[in-house]
Amino acid sequence: MKQIRQKQSGIRRWFAISGLVLLGGLVLAGISYGPQVLGYYRFSEAVETTSRESAASGGPWPQLNEACMLCHGYNGNTVTQLYPRLAGQPAAYLAQQLRAFAEGQRTNPIMSPLAMSLSADDITGLAAYFAAQTVSPNAAFSADPVRLKKGERLVTTGNCAACHGAELTGQAAFPRLAGQGYDYLVKQLADFKHGSRKSMGDAMAFTATLSDEDIKNIASYLASYRGDAHAQ
Repeated sequence: MKQIRQKQSGIRRWFAISGLVLLGGLVLAGISYGPQVLGYYRFSEAVETTSRESAASGGPWPQLNEACMLCHGYNGNTVTQLYPRLAGQPAAYLAQQLRAFAEGQRTNPIMSPLAMSLSADDITGLAAYFAAQTVSPNAAFSADPVRLKKGERLVTTGNCAACHGAELTGQAAFPRLAGQGYDYLVKQLADFKHGSRKSMGDAMAFTATLSDEDIKNIASYLASYRGDAHAQ
């Protein structure tokens, strides 16, 4: 019996020592790795919070429109002049262009495969989302005053407002031109002129008569125009 009690006492002592060692290890680990563990926990919480908020405001996170942000900017208000600004564009126009990319009527190494992957509901949703975004002025572009005046004259005599609206903010299937990216406008006008981009009917037939300087002047005016009857 004495030997049994000694053995039990030894086992209890071993558990007690092991427990103290384990506790000490946990304390040391907490001191050494606590900040990292806490950081990971906070990061995880932030991701979950963002996911919940995004889901509440517009669907699961990440949302489809976020794929457009790299080129087209936050909420469609890109600051680069190379890519089109999507914010405030008519939904009908945006949907039409996405379908054109998907069906091969327009081609682009980025937009074509992306549009092909979209469902009809995706296209409708993206078009509605960007159409509803508030437009920010194209403050990153500063036009030459001489080009600005020449461009205004060409836009007025060309009666661009007939299709694009009195303030050139777009209507129906015609895009918003006011505040659009300068380089993007130059390229699109040149593409219409040379036939590499087609328009509805003969709406853009006038571009055949434009010189390269005319195109730059028009793009300068449109990129600077706010759409509220005042140039920047």
